[in-house]
Amino acid sequence: MEQPVETQNDVSPAESAQSVDSAPSTPLKRYPWYYVKRFDRYIIKHFLGTFFFAILLLFAIVVMFDINEKLDAVLTAPWKATVFQYFMNFLPFVLSQFSPLFTFIAVIFFTSRLADRSEIIAMLSNGISFYRLTVPYLFSAAVIALGSYLLAAYIIPPANIERIAYTNKWVKNKEVIYGDNIQLQVKPGVMAYMSRYDNTTRSGFRFSLEEFDGTTLKSRLTAETIKYDSVGLWTVRQYTIRNFNGLKETMRSGAVMDTLLNIDPRDFLISKNDEQTMTSPELKEYINKQKARGVANIKNFEIEYERRIAMTAAAFILTIIGLSLSSRKVRGGIGLNIGLGLLLSFSYILFMTVTSTFAVSGYTSPRVAMWIPNFVYIIIAAVLYYRASR
Repeated sequence: MEQPVETQNDVSPAESAQSVDSAPSTPLKRYPWYYVKRFDRYIIKHFLGTFFFAILLLFAIVVMFDINEKLDAVLTAPWKATVFQYFMNFLPFVLSQFSPLFTFIAVIFFTSRLADRSEIIAMLSNGISFYRLTVPYLFSAAVIALGSYLLAAYIIPPANIERIAYTNKWVKNKEVIYGDNIQLQVKPGVMAYMSRYDNTTRSGFRFSLEEFDGTTLKSRLTAETIKYDSVGLWTVRQYTIRNFNGLKETMRSGAVMDTLLNIDPRDFLISKNDEQTMTSPELKEYINKQKARGVANIKNFEIEYERRIAMTAAAFILTIIGLSLSSRKVRGGIGLNIGLGLLLSFSYILFMTVTSTFAVSGYTSPRVAMWIPNFVYIIIAAVLYYRASR
């Protein structure tokens, strides 16, 4: 009598989802990974895989256009500086700037493929709710958001120092090396002024340092020149110090004197993109210090600090929008969903760029300006998700 031959067929995660949920109790349940269903692992694996694949493709495009734009610098600079000092630091910067775009493309592309192969229908038919289906998407978005924030807040700023140094030397020098009519608060009640400072010689001219007790002038130091030696150490030359005590005045002069001032040239020589070279803790400390000193041109630093935080929410918002748009099979195929995804993701980045000008112009605070796109797209995501879940 022939015995039946057992065969084992490969099944998709959608077909096995119900069987996994109803699997008998085993000792493996003691391990947390057991509670992650097979379709969860399937979605997380392919979501993150598509995300990194999209990054590689766009990196190739970005590098090609960037070489074409900076062709003179690429041909002039040493190839080691171009590869290791510029491009090795430029690509992580691009990843940080366009991570919402990469996330949205990955969601749209991967989910459209699932819908086109009717795998989402199979999952829902096996009793998996649309809300449960969202869980692995949000987990993947959390991984991307955390990675993007760590890159933007701690890893990329030191790399930007090398990248910006390369562009200043070989492309276009945007470094500010001198300033006129510089006035700032050294500490409460102490004001410093220089008619001009030249960072190439680290020298300032017509320097004055005034100390006030409320509105009463207590002392005033004037010097023909002042030279920056090291952190906080300045040397004044041809100086005069006047001390005031009511109507009584004492004065002394000298040729050279070293003095400690809690100021650094970068406190008043602010170059374009300086905010990109500071980690988030350094940015926060710099912003607070400059506000205390009465420095006005720090909007870009505040915008950069708030942008890094706001961009982490973009991963979740665009993931929900992408899932809601591409979870149903459409006649146009995945091309229509990808085109719509690119339109929405680029509009999000453009919207954030536009609202940042509101903060620069003083219409809103940097925090509000950076979160306006998130608030708008949260509403869009909620409407689309509600419609898709029904």
